[in-house]
Amino acid sequence: MVGKTLSELSLGEQASFTKTVTETDVVMFGGITGDLNPAHFNEEYAKETMFKTRIVHGCLCSSLFSTVLGVQLPGPGTIFVSQEVKYVKPVYFGDTITATVTVSDILEEKNRVICDLEATNQKGKTIIVGKAVVMPPRKNVAI
Repeated sequence: MVGKTLSELSLGEQASFTKTVTETDVVMFGGITGDLNPAHFNEEYAKETMFKTRIVHGCLCSSLFSTVLGVQLPGPGTIFVSQEVKYVKPVYFGDTITATVTVSDILEEKNRVICDLEATNQKGKTIIVGKAVVMPPRKNVAI
């Protein structure tokens, strides 16, 4: 199982992954990362914030781009080089997030692909925008 190589990719090509974020996801992410910020875990604290309730970790949401890149586009064997994101809107428990990756540039000499990133919620509102650089797999390397 090998993802698309550089020569198999085209500008404008897209792939997406959709997930509804649950309280269990937030608890597990906090446990794995150690990010136990009360904005995610303490409702009484969160009521006093600008969001008025607990919010989902931004990094949990932006990690959904890794799912798209590593499983779909380019897919298995892809190496994530860098990611730059801006968190535009908060994500709340129970929101359904769609992370979309679009191929925006292909750097043949370096075997790199630049992708535009956008995540939206169930209302179609953009919550994250950014860019990623990845190394797509080479065909002679089977996973």
